This record gives sequence, C-alpha cells and structure tokens, in this order.
Amino acid sequence: NDKHIEVIVRQMLRKVSVDKPGDTGYISSEQVDLSKLLNRNDEVVAEGGKPATFDRVLMGLTKASLATESFLSAASFQETTRVLTAASVAGKSDNLHGLKENIIVGRLIPAGTGFAYHRDRRLAKEQPEVVEEPTVSAMEAEQALSEALSASSESNNESDSPMRDE
Repeated sequence: NDKHIEVIVRQMLRKVSVDKPGDTGYISSEQVDLSKLLNRNDEVVAEGGKPATFDRVLMGLTKASLATESFLSAASFQETTRVLTAASVAGKSDNLHGLKENIIVGRLIPAGTGFAYHRDRRLAKEQPEVVEEPTVSAMEAEQALSEALSASSESNNESDSPMRDE
C-alpha cells in the first residue's frame, strides 16, 4: 500500500540541515527535526527576526529509526543494547508519546479509544494547578486585631490583680 511507503519516506526525510541559521539560535550545518525548525522559524518571524534556511536530509531507514526522540522506539528496531546503554548513561526518560512506546510498556495507545485518555492527561499536565490562598478584607483584619488586643488586655488585667489569701 502507498500509505506505508509515504510514512516511511516521511520518517526518512524528517531531519533537515541548517544552511543559514538567521535569528533562530541554531548552528550552521546542525541537523534538526523539520517540525522543530518550522516552529522556531514561525516564532522568529512573529518577533520580527530572520528565519533559518535549510536543506532536507535523506537518512537511511536504520538511521531514521534510531534517530527518534523515543529511546524505547529506537531500541525496538535495532542495536537494542547500544541504544538502551546510551539512554541510561545520558539519564534519558521516555515520555511515551508514540504508539510503539505505549505498546512496549502495555499502556493504552494514543489513538482510537485511547486518544481521549492521552489528550486529557496531557492537558491536565499542561494546566498549572491554581491554589487559592485565603484572602482577608481590611475590615476583617481590623476586627480580628481589635479582638485579639482586647482579649490580651483582659488577660493582663486579671493577672495584675493582687491575689488574696483565703
């Protein structure tokens, strides 16, 4: 089926080589994911800067599979020991965004019925928790302070009175 070939070719052409970095902060001849470079170019253009120019890089099938962001996905293809060793030495963690990683660890895949679960989990992680701190009006604070002072003065008056022997 042609769809499979298109997916494979897309994976092989995912990386680009930066020709002129412009104002993006990339280095000339650096290899970057196409989607990341396009996003960065959009940000730079929105800020009024100069976008980077690039050429697509055709990687071989093995190299394209090993160049994924997910080390679990890369380890499932080839060179498992080398990929897992490099990931552990680098202290990498896999966020389990793709189909393959989720299948490997036995979780719902982010497609079909599992898509809503993963979308909700991602949105919950992106939204910061809002913790409301209790607020006190000036009138409430003044009232509480006057009550505390009057209670304090009453206790001082009681302790100042002389004690009688009975």
